[in-house]
Amino acid sequence: MMELGKLAGGKKALVIDQKDNVAVALTDLNSGDKCLVVEDSGKQFEITVTEQIPFGHKFALNNMKKSEPVFKYGEEIGVLKEAISKGGWIHSHNMSCDRGMK
Repeated sequence: MMELGKLAGGKKALVIDQKDNVAVALTDLNSGDKCLVVEDSGKQFEITVTEQIPFGHKFALNNMKKSEPVFKYGEEIGVLKEAISKGGWIHSHNMSCDRGMK
């Protein structure tokens, strides 16, 4: 059986904390790319991204609803302005954060 990393064509992403519902792209990703996601526990799985995601940006690990909190580093970093499909790009265009604004 072929390794997941080979199936993903070397495209990788990282889940920083077990509470996170996003992964961080460790390379530029294009729509349709299969990406190997590595969790901090060492668990690995593959996700197909649904749009272009630049290096260092986030994508959804599961389908997410509008107003759902986004967790990265084990902390809530914002809420979604719209529903996002698994593998979709999450950034300032579809996430808001008022943390530090109060």
